[in-house]
Amino acid sequence: MNTRIYINKVVVKTLVAVVAAVFLAGCQRPETSPADLSELTDKQADSLLFAEKHHYSVNYNFVVKADSVCLIRQQPEEIVSRMATDTVAVYRHEHIAVADIRIIPADSIDSVWVQVARDQATFGWIHESVLLPSVVPSDPISQFISTFSDVHLLIFLITISVIAVAYLMRTIFRRNAKIVHFNDISSFYPTLLALTVATSATLYASIQTFAPDMWQHFYYHPTLNPFNVPPLLSVFLVTFWAMPIVALACVDVVRSLLPTGEAFLYLCGLAGVCAVNYIIFSLSTLYFIGYPLYAAYLLFAVRRYVTRFRAAYVCGYCGSPMTGKGRCPSCGRENY
Repeated sequence: MNTRIYINKVVVKTLVAVVAAVFLAGCQRPETSPADLSELTDKQADSLLFAEKHHYSVNYNFVVKADSVCLIRQQPEEIVSRMATDTVAVYRHEHIAVADIRIIPADSIDSVWVQVARDQATFGWIHESVLLPSVVPSDPISQFISTFSDVHLLIFLITISVIAVAYLMRTIFRRNAKIVHFNDISSFYPTLLALTVATSATLYASIQTFAPDMWQHFYYHPTLNPFNVPPLLSVFLVTFWAMPIVALACVDVVRSLLPTGEAFLYLCGLAGVCAVNYIIFSLSTLYFIGYPLYAAYLLFAVRRYVTRFRAAYVCGYCGSPMTGKGRCPSCGRENY
């Protein structure tokens, strides 16, 4: 197959995937803007202001992620006055909803009290500072974010990734197999995927560092629509969508350029490099080391591909890409 025709097919597939992703993301309903506060009652205005600051309000749904959460049946005023109380527990994976919110200025521990209910018979009050670390929003995207933000899971992933990548790299270098950045193929898609993961990880850490309130709002009201969020978050979502799209293009290209066994090993190595990129840049950016590191990595990856692996020539006999003149690696014909 002519290389130019093949590349055009890959581009067409990628564009179709991008258009499909945009239409799927566009299914998200935009949030309605709040009404003019002057037209609302004091209670409605306070509720809107609370929701703007705390990012949740009455009727918001959570899922319990702690082993259990104890709720107090009595009113907050009775609890602050140190009257006798009774408790009821809700347990891991149970769904609860916010039934009421009260501000008790006399409470020296936490002035915000939240009433949550599992059902009509199981409800009670709890401090907001105790509730929020024990629950996660019921939206699947929020649960995904919470899972991959867990410190213990992150340490486990780092340990497993380092061991797996070290073993994989040792195997690849001993067999002189293809690997992104070091013994790459003549396609830019693998390099682009590695750079996309690094970019996404850097943006993820940057948003948490410089716009924590924006990230908190996104956590409580997630969307995959990049056209309905602030610019910085929009760029992050674009890189998020780009990762699976470029990954599909990588699989398609690698499968056509390498035999099945070598293609599988190359894709495993590429996945390992992407995992290391995510861990390094998401953590180092939190301490501002990630920015010069990202610039150096971007320069290294692009320069390495352009100077060492870019297919500047095409075989005059079979049309296969070649990095330089000489014997074609596919058909063996000499090209001068």
